Amino acid sequence: MVGGGLLHRAVTGNCLAFRAMRIGMSGNDQPGFANDINRSGRRKVHTSRATKMQTAIQINRPPAELYRFWRSLENLPRVMNHLDSVQIINERLSHWVVKTSPAVPKVEWDAEIINEVENQRIGWRSLQGADVENTGSVEFRPIGDGRRTQLILTLQYDPPGGQIGSTIAKWLGEDPNLRLTEDLRRFKEQIESGVLPHSGDQQRASQPGR
Repeated sequence: MVGGGLLHRAVTGNCLAFRAMRIGMSGNDQPGFANDINRSGRRKVHTSRATKMQTAIQINRPPAELYRFWRSLENLPRVMNHLDSVQIINERLSHWVVKTSPAVPKVEWDAEIINEVENQRIGWRSLQGADVENTGSVEFRPIGDGRRTQLILTLQYDPPGGQIGSTIAKWLGEDPNLRLTEDLRRFKEQIESGVLPHSGDQQRASQPGR
């Protein structure tokens, strides 16, 4: 199934996740740009095969505090249980590694930040050639006087084997929506109780070139 998904991308030049989120491979993310043709010159056929997950949670912390934690991308494995590591390359680029079983090859990709508004949102997408094409965003919306935040996390990816791969994952108990909700609940408990630092500033400052 993994081979089939990668073969589809190699033969067609199309990324299912990017098509579903209206993100072109040409670097211009405006819908309909250049007749909706990707970098390889192939016209994209929009499809619903990409898997999209979105969940929201209210956290008793201000948006700026949560933004600083998430902007230090190396913190994300502490939030998302399926991530093994995120290594910072520079201010825009990072390298992501997903946890797999010992019998499964390591799944990894490079990603870039494509949409950022300080204290409000962070958006990213995998670069061309990723093992799993994906995009994601996190929004921080103030509640009331701004001491609380509604955090909205959205992830979209092209699962190996398309919808078949996604269905089998659910059969095995790996429901991605449930996992995402559990990750955010754990994050809320830990950051409100002080288990997690309120900011990633110290980690960011330790990175080369910062």
